[in-house]
Amino acid sequence: MRTMQNVFMTLSVLCLAVPAFAQASGGDSSHASMVAIAAGISMAIASGLCGLGEGYAVGSSTLALARNPGARPAIFLFLVLGLAFIESLALFTFAIILFKVK
Repeated sequence: MRTMQNVFMTLSVLCLAVPAFAQASGGDSSHASMVAIAAGISMAIASGLCGLGEGYAVGSSTLALARNPGARPAIFLFLVLGLAFIESLALFTFAIILFKVK
């Protein structure tokens, strides 16, 4: 419970800080650096969450195989399909970053 409270407090502080970062500065170079930082953070979040999802999928399929070895072909098919969908999310994020960052 305490961890969730800390997470929500951090998110609320970040949401309140958005107008401060939206202030216009003297040059346009700060905008380019912010885009690069945001791209790096978004790729890190996408890769981390995809890694968590893949780990959960592989763990669940291993548990299913341990309980029912006869269902291996169906489990393997859905595991590979699910891993491909999860990995495509990270690749889509990477493609969007490549198009956005110049």
